Amino acid sequence: MATPGIQNGSVSVIAAAPMMAPVDQNGHSAAGAAALKLSSPIRIFLFFHKAIRAELDGLHRTALALATNSSGGDIKQLAEKCHFLRSIYKHHCNAEDEVIFPALDIRVKNVARTYSLEHEGESVLFDQLFTLLGNDMINEESYKRELASCTGALQTSISQHMSKEEEQVFPLLKEKFSFEEQASLVWQFLCSIPVNMMAEFLPWLSSSISPDERQDMRKCLHRIIPDEKLLQQIIFNWMDGVKMSNKRKRCEDDPRIPSDSVNPTVNGQCPCESPRLSDCDDSKCSLHLPVDDILHWHKAIEKELNDIAEAARNIKLTGDFSDLSSFNRRLQFIAEVCIFHSIAEDKVIFPAVDAEISFVEEHAEEESEFHKFRCLIESIETAGANSSAEFYSELCSQADHIMETVKKHFLNEENQVIPLARKHFSPERQRELLYRSLCVMPLRLIECVLPWLVGSLSKEEARRFLYNMHMAAPVSDTALITLFSGWACKGLPMGICLSSSATSCCPAKELKVEQEHFGRSFGSCACASTSDDSTTFGQVRKCVMTVKLGNLASTQSNGCIESPKDFLTNQSCCVPGLGVNSNSLGVSSLAAAKSLRSLSFGPSAPSLKSSLFNWEADNNSSSNSGHVTRPIDNIFKFHKAIRKDLEFLDVESGKLGDCDETFLRQFSGRFRLLWGLYRAHSNAEDDIVFPALESKETLHNVSHSYTLDHKQEEELFEDISSALSDLSQLHENLNGKNVTGNSGGSSSSSLDHADYLKKYNELATKIQGMCKSIKVTLDHHVIREEVELWPLFDKYFPVEEQDKLVGRIIGTTGAEVLQSMLPWVTSALTQEEQNKMMDTWKHATKNTMFSEWLNEWWEGTSAESSQVSTSENNIPQEYDLHESVDQSDHTFKPGWKDIFRMNQNELESEIRKVSRDSTLDPRRKAYLIQNLMTSRWIASQQKISQSDEVDDGKDLLGHSPSFRDADKQIFGCEHYKRNCKLRAACCGKLVACRFCHDEVSDHSMDRKATSEMMCMNCLQVQPVGPVCITPSCNGLSMAKYYCSSCRFFDDEREVYHCPFCNLCRVGKGLGIDFFHCMTCNCCLGMKLVNHKCREKGLETNCPICCDFLFTSSTAVRALPCGHYMHSACFQAYACTHYICPICSKSMGDMSVYFGMLDALMASEVLPEEYRDRCQDILCNDCDRKGIAPFHWLYHKCGLCGSYNTRVIKVDRDHNCIT
Repeated sequence: MATPGIQNGSVSVIAAAPMMAPVDQNGHSAAGAAALKLSSPIRIFLFFHKAIRAELDGLHRTALALATNSSGGDIKQLAEKCHFLRSIYKHHCNAEDEVIFPALDIRVKNVARTYSLEHEGESVLFDQLFTLLGNDMINEESYKRELASCTGALQTSISQHMSKEEEQVFPLLKEKFSFEEQASLVWQFLCSIPVNMMAEFLPWLSSSISPDERQDMRKCLHRIIPDEKLLQQIIFNWMDGVKMSNKRKRCEDDPRIPSDSVNPTVNGQCPCESPRLSDCDDSKCSLHLPVDDILHWHKAIEKELNDIAEAARNIKLTGDFSDLSSFNRRLQFIAEVCIFHSIAEDKVIFPAVDAEISFVEEHAEEESEFHKFRCLIESIETAGANSSAEFYSELCSQADHIMETVKKHFLNEENQVIPLARKHFSPERQRELLYRSLCVMPLRLIECVLPWLVGSLSKEEARRFLYNMHMAAPVSDTALITLFSGWACKGLPMGICLSSSATSCCPAKELKVEQEHFGRSFGSCACASTSDDSTTFGQVRKCVMTVKLGNLASTQSNGCIESPKDFLTNQSCCVPGLGVNSNSLGVSSLAAAKSLRSLSFGPSAPSLKSSLFNWEADNNSSSNSGHVTRPIDNIFKFHKAIRKDLEFLDVESGKLGDCDETFLRQFSGRFRLLWGLYRAHSNAEDDIVFPALESKETLHNVSHSYTLDHKQEEELFEDISSALSDLSQLHENLNGKNVTGNSGGSSSSSLDHADYLKKYNELATKIQGMCKSIKVTLDHHVIREEVELWPLFDKYFPVEEQDKLVGRIIGTTGAEVLQSMLPWVTSALTQEEQNKMMDTWKHATKNTMFSEWLNEWWEGTSAESSQVSTSENNIPQEYDLHESVDQSDHTFKPGWKDIFRMNQNELESEIRKVSRDSTLDPRRKAYLIQNLMTSRWIASQQKISQSDEVDDGKDLLGHSPSFRDADKQIFGCEHYKRNCKLRAACCGKLVACRFCHDEVSDHSMDRKATSEMMCMNCLQVQPVGPVCITPSCNGLSMAKYYCSSCRFFDDEREVYHCPFCNLCRVGKGLGIDFFHCMTCNCCLGMKLVNHKCREKGLETNCPICCDFLFTSSTAVRALPCGHYMHSACFQAYACTHYICPICSKSMGDMSVYFGMLDALMASEVLPEEYRDRCQDILCNDCDRKGIAPFHWLYHKCGLCGSYNTRVIKVDRDHNCIT
């Protein structure tokens, strides 16, 4: 089945898509799911990852051996391993960026871009490592440890990246792509790796896996590679390690061996053979040295650029943009050719000619100009018919500018480089350099470039070009050079073959001996190999190609045809095409070509120039991010503080080897602070920010990779924490050995000490590497978030939604965490940034008591720690805890003793009960209310008169312990269990709690004004705090929980302090079992995250008992309408009512009850005079008016089906229309 072929600018080779070898159909059944998994072409990437992990492990072990002075440490060996790994991994990443990720992005949006950004970050790590390797401090201990840290960070970063791919990307590829599509992707992947790297990549891969895996990979490759012997021989020669790389390496320093050994004599006749042997040997071509082929490249590129400039001028004259996309493809193709050509010059030609010659700046400028040109074309395509004359002029100007820039660059090269190459290099060496330059390109590009280049040459120039290519290729490349020759001949008119006349033999015959291990030979011509049992291209094999030279396009059928030219052979070399199609699953290799250069991506200035796709979410999104401050920006301010602490860990971890106990303790504390705050930040992202992003339809999958990052980073923190604990233990052992050694001093103890010291240094080096790893990992993680996710909030979330997100994040953050977080964050910000952040927080919490709490805490931070908890989990907790208020309906007639024990809230509650009592006579009710309101003063006067009889002043002040359980000698009172009394600031009395104070006083105690307490164990008055400071008590804890803001102690229950209520409440804490809603200004259970908000909804009285809900200690229930009442009040009220007493909406799902009413109404027959009447009603549930049949009790809403309605008009004159 034919599919579109490569459409790559000026050249298009169209061939039938490769069909895979037959697949067992049972593999797709449920029973064979595991077999399908094993046989999936995507599995080959797992082999790549295994080999890369092994290489990373070897690299890090070499660096560790160097750092710890173990045997085998060698800086030269380390540098070689680094260079090899970088080369392998860079091309692996480039192929993924070029083929796999764009194809995946077509099927599953918002997944691939993150991994492309990670590739850029890993490239930066390699750059940093090579900078370190080039340092002069090779023999310094700190340098070696830093080197080990860098290799460890590189290993961690790449290993995490590959693990994420295996967890997210590979399953998606298996799920979203058929077997054939997977095979096609892998084949495109292989064809996108430069040829010179494939010769090293596949043998290395083959040697890095087990024999069984190697055999499995060969089977996998047989299904991936098109069923063409020539292509399979090339790939399997590389995999089997035919000594191409060694040969090439030898040629870097030594002259080539005589090239006549390349073309052995082959007996027999071939239609491709020619009587004209070696017309282009060195003696006859002395005026045309091989290095002059560079001029052919320059000439072809200049011609193409001239044609593009002419096309741009035509567009300007005609204003016809109908073929602008084709124009863009041509530009992309020539840009790709120029970039790979410049890479070949930088990597191969210039270093060989003269190490001081460099055109790197010129090459970078050309790349930038091409990028500007493509951006301009995309702008014109976007503007369409609205394009102005300025666009047309700029298009022509940019085309002319690129042409002049390239011409000037080429002229300088021809004047400076080519004369030196002619002078200093033999023809053999020149051919070798040119062949190596060609092999810098991947197969998929060479397939397009060779016919394009040869098509621009004369017949003699083409013959010399092919001759030089054949003479330069090593013997092991016979199959490869046959493929190249066949592709090159496709650029000639009328299907002419020059390969045999240029090399004296048909290249296909040279393969005959080498192909015997494939089971059968190719035959007399390369094209004959496709004539038998080819499942790839059908029964009749034709290489159909489109050659586009300038503005001229011609289509030829490249079969074996007679040529009218008598100086050429009468048959063309028909070689197979790769069959890759950049438009169906992937994109062009331009991005990969760019990424071969050093990337501009870095921690301080991330760049997306090498990003692969025009991702739909970043259009016009990041341009405004730096100008307008948005609420969500302040959440990302945490990244700045994280980076600051990461820098501290990275730098200071190098001092761990000094065995300083104080520094080790400080370092561990700083690390655990960062860990705790990072965990709070990542949890907020996972629970709030990322779900908000995923809720937008166009942003599905955008955050999954970052969630995986959080899991991996948490594991890194846990590993470092464990290692620090082990280091502390080793330090204690070292101190113990020092003490023993000083007292005893035996030789065995000295050996033990040396052994411990060695282990300590090794572990310190390991921790230094782990700190470097966590720094690099988190640095790149936050950069990717800022580059990819941050702009999305500006595009998809209005300011109101951002405010809600910030409120939700803050609302799940406990007081203790905020007290640690705020100084930590603000220390990393400028004063202006601090002010903006606090303004945003205060705006998000404007309905709460957050400003009050912040002012109270901030003023006291310098004097004492604001939140202290002696519980194990160290979670802040608070609020006064009351018993449930009695909800009975009987008339309450309190005596003086009862009134005396009431606090102000209870007294107000009882006054309201009297007021609601309809059985009381109005005069009696007024009398009771008046006496209740004055009762506290009367009671206090009576109590004072009784207290005057007490002589002991200490008893007056309460200078004695009180007990919650006198028999068990448990300190406290009837309200709380605690080990201290508080001195009331108002009257100086020592009381167990504020309730105890209010019961015996005519005024209320301001607990926040309390500054002193008395320990009931030693009876010493002292500043209020969590523990007794008297030496005799030995740090006795006053309670398990202490809140310094509320001066609250509790030794029994789980309590937390809400900074937004500025109260202590019962529960485990914000973000655990409660969160604070900034709109409602109340703490709600985590199950009520999705509730109906009402501004300050809890700052009201219960509609049933009239108690103030905000400070109530009894459970509160949220109704669907957004109103609140006590749970106990709800239970009693719901026995007789189903509508909210405030807004009259239904308090729950009443469908069952309404169904019963439907049945009742259907069975009920009204008197005849009422049957035709109707009533106008208002539905309380849907708030809409309607008409219902007449009834004395029940009126159903015709719009929502609810019976929760009220009659607003009775129609007596008209019949009811139902």
